[in-house]
Amino acid sequence: MKRNPVIPYALIALVGILAVIVIAFIGLDQRKDIQQAEEGGGEQAEEAQEGETTDDPEAIFETNCASCHGADLSGGMGPDLTKVGSELSQEEIQNVIKNGQGQMPPGMATDAEAEVLAKWLAEKK
Repeated sequence: MKRNPVIPYALIALVGILAVIVIAFIGLDQRKDIQQAEEGGGEQAEEAQEGETTDDPEAIFETNCASCHGADLSGGMGPDLTKVGSELSQEEIQNVIKNGQGQMPPGMATDAEAEVLAKWLAEKK
């Protein structure tokens, strides 16, 4: 008995068409949510984030620095910062945060965040 070689391809095509239909319906629901966010709530969220800085140095570090320097300041791709205060002054630390040094790129934090971070890191001795 011979099998028809077209049947497996037809089944794959049918599954693909059904997947496209399901994804399209899901996308329509997301489109409505995105439009609502853009019309009302999106502007408020942007205004809240724009210009807003935190005074919590650990939160700033977690957001901007931990990926390279490790969550516990022990280093990783970036150097160990557990005793950086004994090697650099607050001003020097702030300068490195703002202007970068070595592999560290400049502008990793705003001026206000850099000041808060530098003060916190200068205490690490």
